[in-house]
Amino acid sequence: MTSTLGAEEKAATPGQDVVFDVAAVTLRFGGVTSLNDVSLQMYRGEILAVIGPNGAGKTSLFNSLTGVYLPQEGDVRLSARQGDPLRSVLGRKTHEINRLGVARTFQNIRLFPALTALENVKVGVETRQRSGAVSAMLGLPWQRREERESTEEALRLLGEVGLGHRANELAASLPYGEQRRLEIARAMGTKPGVLLLDEPAAGTNPVEKRDLARLIQKINVEDGISVLLIEHDMKLVMSVAHRIVVLNFGQKIAEGSPAQIQRDPVVIGAYLGTSEEEAGEVAAAQPVVQTIDLEGEIGEGEA
Repeated sequence: MTSTLGAEEKAATPGQDVVFDVAAVTLRFGGVTSLNDVSLQMYRGEILAVIGPNGAGKTSLFNSLTGVYLPQEGDVRLSARQGDPLRSVLGRKTHEINRLGVARTFQNIRLFPALTALENVKVGVETRQRSGAVSAMLGLPWQRREERESTEEALRLLGEVGLGHRANELAASLPYGEQRRLEIARAMGTKPGVLLLDEPAAGTNPVEKRDLARLIQKINVEDGISVLLIEHDMKLVMSVAHRIVVLNFGQKIAEGSPAQIQRDPVVIGAYLGTSEEEAGEVAAAQPVVQTIDLEGEIGEGEA
């Protein structure tokens, strides 16, 4: 049985303007069904978390939204930026979907290790510019202006994620948590309307998780960017998410507010591998998941 938001919780959703409309999506690899008739909607201005046990289909969902995979059934419609029409993105290339306003990070960090932090972010910023190799070689005036603007924007984004002091350091030399934030800054360089974060807290320590939670909220509130988050760290999810969708074995089994999901026997049973009745007993006895203290600034107290 799938949990749903009650009328009161739906009214609290930050806006009802749809960003992603996923309708009955099914994705198969040979005889293996990775996603089975999955439907969900993401609303503009919200932080929506997708959780579930390993192998639940979370990354397959992300890859279906961003053009990496093409589902055999269903449809995915997108309106990433305010005022954009809701249009199908099935069959579109990943770079086309990026131009429509979708940016993402990955489970495994995919930075350019031999480039500086500044240069990594400029890669994202320059995807929106018209300069090419010829104009760069000729040093045309508008190319020099775009180069100056991309540097200024990259420095601004580094400051936003708390890495302004690392601008000229190689990406490979940064601590793991800072590499995660650098990847987010590069994604932000494309000026997305929606940001997809695939397990951004993986491998981070408690201080780095706190900074990450602050950053996600800042991106959502101050930059007005909708955030779709895959994460195993329940403390982080419960700290930042407005709504949560739960997948298990490729199917959506629950949807609701963080408070609802914490107590949902279906969700607990999926994680523990128990019956719904046994999970209900666990739900009644277990304490509420604590949230992260989000006071302070991003990067505060770091060396």
